[in-house]
Amino acid sequence: MNRRNFIRVSTLGAATGMMAPTVALASTVSMAGGVYYTKEAPGRWSKKIESHLPIIEVSGKKIQVTTPHGMTGYDHYIVKHMILNDKFEFIDEKMFDPTQDKAPISQFDLGNYSGRIHVLSACNKHDTWLNMADI
Repeated sequence: MNRRNFIRVSTLGAATGMMAPTVALASTVSMAGGVYYTKEAPGRWSKKIESHLPIIEVSGKKIQVTTPHGMTGYDHYIVKHMILNDKFEFIDEKMFDPTQDKAPISQFDLGNYSGRIHVLSACNKHDTWLNMADI
């Protein structure tokens, strides 16, 4: 390989390396309304926002998550709440048993964590919903 081709290939490789993280982040953000749903991007479930979007109450380093959704046995229920940090890394979760839990309410102690949290609420029929709060 001559010197010019080497420089051309090296420059192309460097540019690709700088753009790849941006492309990956953009594809993650565009999943709202398809893989998971938000108030702003409810996708096909636009009539389900009120009953499926998790409500987050913050009290210091503790949070309470409530999904205003009925628990009608295994027919239709909230499967779990999941807490992720600002890098979408797992913090904690609460699984629900629709034969025992009367309402999808969970409490979490975030210890010394501070920053943005992402709260997911998964319904067995209407997919996963995301809301956020700052701690």
